[in-house]
Amino acid sequence: MSAELLILSMMLIPLAAAALIPLVGRRAPNLREGVTFAAGLALLFVVVQLCILVAGGARPELLIGSFAGLFEIRFRLEPLGATFAAIASSLWIVNSMFTLGYMRGNKEANQTRFYTFVAIAIASAMGIAASANLITLFIFYEALTISTFPLVSHKGDAKARRGLTIYTLILMGTSLGLLLPAIIGVQVVAGTTDFVPGGVFGPDVSLTATSILLVLFAFGIAKAALMPVHPWLPNAMVAPTPVSALLHAVAVVKAGVFTMLKVVVYTFGTDVASITPSSDWLAWIAAISIVVASIIALRQDNLKKRLAYSTVSQLSYITLGAMLATSWGVLGGGLQIVMHAWGKITLFMVAGAIYTIAHRDSVSQLDGLGRSLPWVFGAFLVASVSLIGVPPFGGSWPKFYLMWGALESGQAVLMAALIVSSLLNILYLMPIAIRGFMKAPADPARDAALALEARNHRWVVIPPVITAVGTLVLFFAAPWIIRFLEPIL
Repeated sequence: MSAELLILSMMLIPLAAAALIPLVGRRAPNLREGVTFAAGLALLFVVVQLCILVAGGARPELLIGSFAGLFEIRFRLEPLGATFAAIASSLWIVNSMFTLGYMRGNKEANQTRFYTFVAIAIASAMGIAASANLITLFIFYEALTISTFPLVSHKGDAKARRGLTIYTLILMGTSLGLLLPAIIGVQVVAGTTDFVPGGVFGPDVSLTATSILLVLFAFGIAKAALMPVHPWLPNAMVAPTPVSALLHAVAVVKAGVFTMLKVVVYTFGTDVASITPSSDWLAWIAAISIVVASIIALRQDNLKKRLAYSTVSQLSYITLGAMLATSWGVLGGGLQIVMHAWGKITLFMVAGAIYTIAHRDSVSQLDGLGRSLPWVFGAFLVASVSLIGVPPFGGSWPKFYLMWGALESGQAVLMAALIVSSLLNILYLMPIAIRGFMKAPADPARDAALALEARNHRWVVIPPVITAVGTLVLFFAAPWIIRFLEPIL
């Protein structure tokens, strides 16, 4: 298969699944899930082939067409995009296993619609990953937002409608009001919207212009959840947990921070970004977001909301790495995209497993539950330790690189945000595992029966165990990931 066809297949495979799922879903639910799994495996196969090409130095391209004489719909896969595509495609498979157990275990309505729009969202994420210019990226960025509307509002109640309203107003408002003007500004100042190694701005570019553009991008890419444009994320937690797990721990939020990192590396270039005045105070905003969101997470009793604010905090690590605009900072941001995805999807799936098996969604309700659900709480513990940044788990690598990035940029004081964040991670994540394993259950007889119930819900137990093991494997795979990402510098 040619490289061009492989790139096209990245989007066509999930779109084909989205077309087939409604045709078979109502009459044959098992076939509906079969289509989803087959598409996931086929997509992963294609992405692996492309990653092999990219690792060998190739940059597969595909031109779809042009319009207005200036703009092209064009794809070009490089290491950062290939990394994002690999994360989304691999975790789509695991999350589909979890979705099977969750949707059936909770007897959710409109499951066919759910699977259909997840597939469309994955196709949009693949388009973002392979975009060769800002115009192509913007089109798929908006497609990703729109495709998740039915997922966020899946339950159809007042909370879901309110969550969707906030989600829509912030994501669409910032992209149309800030991101699109930033893209137009790049075209005016640089004469192109292409992603170019080293950036598109010449040596005589106005630093005032680049400062304004960088600010527009930082807040226009609201999927990165930088404060104060973050409220869409905790409000989107009204969606079913599979949405939180994949789209709001992997695809949607990672599309945001991936876009931020790609813009800094391929539009501004790290040399220009590092001397752009606004990058310094944007780095401080990221550092403040890291700490403040962690403090807010501490106060949340609802488990999914606690994890949502944790996500706001840990996404800001990537924005911080981008704004440091050093080799260590950029690589740290790239590593955080990978490590956070595997760790956070584990935590969200655990929250869904607890809800499905025990019908509990608050931290205060978890006392002793780990004794009945040891695999579930064990997965939570492992993923928590990874996100805290303890070796030998994958989450330790990004913090190491980001701290060195802060030193490299001459802003060693920003290391304090990462250190404080790690301490706060301990305070809001570890008590969940401690409650589960160490405290006595309120109703021992009822909780003991949950161990038997868990056997009937194995499809919500197995996936978080798989991804928790993945956080350990990724620690040892990190040197290979770093070598894969190094060409972006």
